Amino acid sequence: MNTTTLLPGTTTRPRLHVVWDWNGTLKDDLDDHVSALNATLPALGGQLVDQDTYRAQHTVPITDFYARLLGRRITDAEWQSSDAAFLAHINAQPVHLRDGVRQLLTALREAGHTQSLLSLCPHATLLREVDEAGIGHFFGQVDGRTGPSGGTKAAALAAHLDALGLSGDPRRVLLIGDAVDDGDAARANGALAVLHTGGLHHPDKLAASGYPLASSLDRAVDLGLLLARESATAR
Repeated sequence: MNTTTLLPGTTTRPRLHVVWDWNGTLKDDLDDHVSALNATLPALGGQLVDQDTYRAQHTVPITDFYARLLGRRITDAEWQSSDAAFLAHINAQPVHLRDGVRQLLTALREAGHTQSLLSLCPHATLLREVDEAGIGHFFGQVDGRTGPSGGTKAAALAAHLDALGLSGDPRRVLLIGDAVDDGDAARANGALAVLHTGGLHHPDKLAASGYPLASSLDRAVDLGLLLARESATAR
């Protein structure tokens, strides 16, 4: 991971609040997700997929992802069974952070920025994995999914920002994720977003969204800080 250029030792303003995505972003788990998906597809009559297929077809709601892969909608019973099998496989895997994550989170904190974590994975799972990774102390708020699975992030981000007291000042919020849904959630809430291209979603799909892209997390931070500075200057 490259050294960021807008972090400690600069006078860059404004100070940001960074909302991090978890799966595919801070957590480096593409291999885990592909193997977990392949553990569920045969029971649905589907074919095994590779990384490229997973990244190209992945979308939310996740039921739409299955529909793309199977060529049909799955039933509620199939979804519940598949989701349970998928999560059981994921939960059995050790947590691997993306290279340089701890250094980047430390640099942001030392530069005066605040951070939180928002994910659509189950809340209890998220808390366990963050604890296993040993990075919970960086975040002012950690929120995972508490309701039914398969939704999008916009409403969750609204609740997350409200809990942080940031719903009235979304322009100082930068969401960094790996999915078009992350960008859509930020836009719906008036926040900035930068998507990194090394996660669960194919770079071509991210490029087609029109959201700002970066090839690594540190570059995503740099770009987000630059966008925030330009936005503040324009106001």
